[in-house]
Amino acid sequence: MDFDRIIPRDGTDSVKHDGRAEYFGTADVLPLWVADMDFAAPTEITQALLARAAHPIYGYSRYPEALFKALIGWLQQRHGWAIERDWILLAPGVVPSLHAAVLAFAEAGEGVIVQPPVYFPFFSAVTATGRRLIENPLRLREGRYEMDFEHLEQCAKDARLLLLCSPHNPVGRVWTREELAQLLDIAERHDLVVLSDEIHHDLIYPGRQHLGPKHPVLATLTNNLSRVVTALAPSKTFNIPGLGLSALIVPDPARRKALTRAFDLLHAGNYNPFSSVAFAAGYQHGAAWLDALMAYLAQTRDFVSQFARQHLPGIRLIEPEGTYLLWLDCRELCAARDWDDAALKRFCVERAKVGMNPGTVFGSGGSGFMRMNIGAPKALIEMALQRLAAALV
Repeated sequence: MDFDRIIPRDGTDSVKHDGRAEYFGTADVLPLWVADMDFAAPTEITQALLARAAHPIYGYSRYPEALFKALIGWLQQRHGWAIERDWILLAPGVVPSLHAAVLAFAEAGEGVIVQPPVYFPFFSAVTATGRRLIENPLRLREGRYEMDFEHLEQCAKDARLLLLCSPHNPVGRVWTREELAQLLDIAERHDLVVLSDEIHHDLIYPGRQHLGPKHPVLATLTNNLSRVVTALAPSKTFNIPGLGLSALIVPDPARRKALTRAFDLLHAGNYNPFSSVAFAAGYQHGAAWLDALMAYLAQTRDFVSQFARQHLPGIRLIEPEGTYLLWLDCRELCAARDWDDAALKRFCVERAKVGMNPGTVFGSGGSGFMRMNIGAPKALIEMALQRLAAALV
């Protein structure tokens, strides 16, 4: 669990590292963009993968029962959520699951609600499938994002599905039980299906007394088993997103059948033997690694917050409650220097040589923001901050 260790990733066909030149126009940037971490995965996952690789035949595979048992045990122990084996549908990733949910629960031309600024595949899952995008923008109030429930009520009248990001990427909110209960009330009144993307649900910072010790799982807050479908994965939790395996928790049989039809239509199966092994090993053995990770990330988050206050005039951190993604409010800096979003990106890339995601890719409300990935050794994050501070002089 040496999170300070710098592991070179150049030459591994990493999107985050080897894809810099294509995305930023130069490879000479510190890559803090794509949402994977620069930490070694838990040793138990690596050992499980090596053991499987030792068998020289990599044929068509099925999902082992150990995988299902590991997920059921993890959700019970870490989230207090007792699920049944039949509720689990496995999928090649959460993004394909978004597309499948839109196909399954909304007809062509029907409305699907998203809450920007939000992870950009939420938009394409709606528009690429011929459904109608309905935006319910989050509100930034006194440095903290909130849902606009009055507006959501109006949106729900003309929609079939809500794509919820919980915890939220990129703004870092962990929604409270009260907020989620209010969302469910609206969903009940308007017969709205909620696809709750909870891929970041294990990445919750300690010390959030107002939220309680755990991320509130939306599906545990309703007795209506048909209301919520939950998407989750070990990919963010244990830094194995390249292995591409996720799960949908679908208590309602009719909802499972509809999703299965959608995946069959997409021919989106995933029976990679390495994905299955890593999935099970993470949930079986990764708890101590995850606890250490979150303590490390909390220290890095606090370091960034303090550094920004002292050395980055015009840049303010929206304090995250979860995820390893930081939402930097650069609007004051842009106003002071008369910059648009293109100029802000040029400043970060060309002058500071720090590669972050522009806020504009996350839709409405993203202008003037940048998303920074702190899932890296602290020395690299400090280097990025020093570069930004020097470029501001």
